[in-house]
Amino acid sequence: MKVADLYIRVSTEEQADKGYSQRDQEERLRKYCEINLISVRKVIYEDHSAKNFKRPAWLYYLKELRRCKNQSDLVLFTKWDRFSRNAGDAYQMISTLRKHGVEPQAIEQPLDITIPENKMMLAFYLAAPEVENDRRALNTFHGMRRAKKEGRWMATAPIGYINKTSENGKKYIAIKEPEASIIRWAFKELSNGVYAIDQVRKMTNKKGLKCSRNSFNKLVKNPVYCGKIIIPKYRDEEAYMVQGQHEAIISDYLFHQVQDVIKKRKSLNPVKILVNEKYPLRGFLLCKCGQPLTGSASKGKLKHYNYYHSYANRCSCNFRINSEKAEKIVLQELNMYSKSLPPLKLYKKILTQVYKIKNIRRTQKIDHLKSLLKIANDKMRKARELLLTDTIDANDFRVIKSECADEIFKIESELSVFQEDNINLSSLLEKAYNCLSMLDILYLRSDIIVKRKLISSLFPQKLTIISGKIRTPKINEALALTTMINKHLQEHKKGEKSNKIDFSPMVTAKGFKPPTLRAEI
Repeated sequence: MKVADLYIRVSTEEQADKGYSQRDQEERLRKYCEINLISVRKVIYEDHSAKNFKRPAWLYYLKELRRCKNQSDLVLFTKWDRFSRNAGDAYQMISTLRKHGVEPQAIEQPLDITIPENKMMLAFYLAAPEVENDRRALNTFHGMRRAKKEGRWMATAPIGYINKTSENGKKYIAIKEPEASIIRWAFKELSNGVYAIDQVRKMTNKKGLKCSRNSFNKLVKNPVYCGKIIIPKYRDEEAYMVQGQHEAIISDYLFHQVQDVIKKRKSLNPVKILVNEKYPLRGFLLCKCGQPLTGSASKGKLKHYNYYHSYANRCSCNFRINSEKAEKIVLQELNMYSKSLPPLKLYKKILTQVYKIKNIRRTQKIDHLKSLLKIANDKMRKARELLLTDTIDANDFRVIKSECADEIFKIESELSVFQEDNINLSSLLEKAYNCLSMLDILYLRSDIIVKRKLISSLFPQKLTIISGKIRTPKINEALALTTMINKHLQEHKKGEKSNKIDFSPMVTAKGFKPPTLRAEI
């Protein structure tokens, strides 16, 4: 009597669509064995796709065959598509089973494979389900591509979004908080060009956005966050982007700014974030010889003492200063600038006038961008007309279309920023003045990130401490102008006006021609 193993495979999709069931297959297989006097050794149940043989139950069965040979003569299944839906893999597996003394057979499509002519019929039985699989996959692909062209996101929602279903059963992605706010903050930080991508990622992790390095790198390059969907290249159709149906987390302009920073199109001076918060001035202090100072702790009798000191292998100055003392010196410097600030009425007036002038330029810029957009659209329309009249071929049209699409996208992104509402300059100036009037207090109350931002923005160059004082540093231009108002443009305390002014004395009375300076011979 022959011994057989019964292989019963079904996938969830097939069971739902075609009514396959494991019980039904097992019943037919056992009835076949009973009629043909075949003994059943074991039953193998599989709930996996037949695209390949990487199926858990089948791999375990093969392992058992290698370990214990000649245990069965046949492996039976109802149809050949239960065995495989890939002709190439099926032929290889049939050869493997035969090496172990097992003959595969479909009870509803019986074939004697030892007869050469029957291999043609076997090829048909195996190719038919493979063709069905390929057709189904192709239909799914085209359906998903069509949906993408309509602006729908056809996958698991990216970080910052969540998958939802509307009342009419249509699936879409919606903004998920607080992840979306953290992502928006991350893009703004990257657009400043101060921190590297991985540094921003670590900051977002502290804020609650759990994201690996690789995932974050993909996140900052994904246009889905500015409301766009990428249509990948397929055959003769080039890759392009369409407007998505979902709500954008950031603006197009901000997204392009970040891409420019990533591609190093702008000159950047990144400031490193230090893990150790005991050394906020590390990277900003120089030794008297010009070498940068580092920070480390020295062990005392009762505790560790933190110092900024020179690198032993870079200079022989052996300079070092206690970190607390260094911070006190920096605070004194900040306090000096805070106290010297005037009421800023004149400064605010000047900035307001400059802003009004820039607003006029903004309107001119909008008009210029609109004209560029019209030129790009006209170029696209003209290329389409040339294609219809067979003046240019399809390849040239695709190149022109791709170039114009990129140009239009960039112009529209920039235009959307310029068309935004005007900012409230008065409130911003008031906020800036409040910060400038209490620089030392702001420094004390802030975390290491804000401290480093404050120092880097106020002092563009490094600081050198000599004899307990900071050597005259170059300060931020805005801060320098405000202090200049106090030092040079205000009247003396006694009410006297200064005789020294910085303006040219070459002024004549009204109605006279200005004097001409003659070159000395």
